[in-house]
Amino acid sequence: MEAAVNVPDRIHVLIADDHRLFGQALEAILASDDRLEVIGHAGDGAEAVQLALNLDPDVTLMDIAMPIMDGFQATKQIRKQKPQACVLMLTGSNSRTDVDQAREAGAAGYVTKDRIAAELIDAILEVVPR
Repeated sequence: MEAAVNVPDRIHVLIADDHRLFGQALEAILASDDRLEVIGHAGDGAEAVQLALNLDPDVTLMDIAMPIMDGFQATKQIRKQKPQACVLMLTGSNSRTDVDQAREAGAAGYVTKDRIAAELIDAILEVVPR
């Protein structure tokens, strides 16, 4: 991926998902809105933590089920080092346990993958402080 050119007033988004095609689909959805700019992709939880700390996105879209470190652990690590970080959890599950774990990890919100096309942009705009 080429380095994104930061445009002032855009919401900078980091995508953390181990499925490359799904990550590309997320980026395509976000590209439809001029207010959003994808600044990086992470393929596992450890990389998500590193990129979130280095790139300082406005919001990190975090898959729950990832190799090396799951999304819950990665979110806890990010929020421990950057308490103001905004993480939006993405998952195929809408189980009460996952929702509770996402909240406990410090996630600002939760979107199920079956609702992403309809709700993702609104969810990002809702959780990112402006």
